[in-house]
Amino acid sequence: MSDLQKYIAKRKESDAEFADNYDEGYQVFKFGVLLKEARINAGLTQLDLADKLRTQKSAISRIENHSEDVKLSTLEKFASALGKKLEIRLV
Repeated sequence: MSDLQKYIAKRKESDAEFADNYDEGYQVFKFGVLLKEARINAGLTQLDLADKLRTQKSAISRIENHSEDVKLSTLEKFASALGKKLEIRLV
């Protein structure tokens, strides 16, 4: 376990608010990375994808970097433009 991982674990044990916020923030971060990786794997730049979605490159950047508040319809269009389907699960 790295020093960072040790620090995070110790901080989560002693600070419930930090633990809640960290876990939620990490999930949002992971989702943005997933969207970015899907775009890159499809061989598209942010500008290419923006053109497909008839939007601005900055909108694609916001989706990838601040994915905590993205409409479901936008995610469906994002997935479709990449030749994918959006699947949502409750776990």
